[in-house]
Amino acid sequence: MLLFAMAPPKIKAETSDESFLEGKLLIALPGMADPRFEKSVIFMCAHSAKGAMGLIINKPIAGLTLRDLMPKLSIDVAMPVFGAPIMFGGPVQIDRGYVLHSAEYGGRESTLSITSDISLTATVDVLTAISEGRGPSKSILALGYAGWGAGQIESELQANGWLHCDADAHLIFDSPSDTKWQSALARLGADISGLSAEAGRA
Repeated sequence: MLLFAMAPPKIKAETSDESFLEGKLLIALPGMADPRFEKSVIFMCAHSAKGAMGLIINKPIAGLTLRDLMPKLSIDVAMPVFGAPIMFGGPVQIDRGYVLHSAEYGGRESTLSITSDISLTATVDVLTAISEGRGPSKSILALGYAGWGAGQIESELQANGWLHCDADAHLIFDSPSDTKWQSALARLGADISGLSAEAGRA
């Protein structure tokens, strides 16, 4: 049964120094050992000394669309957007839905503003709003999220498992899923053939 969380995990940062990944894209390097994150691009929704949380934005769940899920949530499926794929947001709480969307939809307690143009809502009202034509203009629905405990993502960065770059709303919402990884790397000027998850390890 699909559920919607009442709010993202409580790991928002209190200072900018400890939240350097918040609102960024995390990009898996070639050779990522965990197949769940192979060639993943993750939008980082929160990062603090307590941990980090993000949504994978480039791994559609095969054979599953919004149209398939809406009847289970008692929402009409007339709008064309409901043919959009649903993302595997990460391996944590995969029965819960999270909607990453453009920031013009907000002003609710359930909506978390992450950057000036990207927000996160984890309650079903955002899908109802989309179905009625009053929701955000751009959105991605993901099931599950990627989560890290205190210090874990920092250790993985030091071990050269990930790169990170500024988020780009066009890449997140408008680019085909199968091009997002290459496009994110290209923003860094990275040559894929020269990258390795082993680089820089002693």
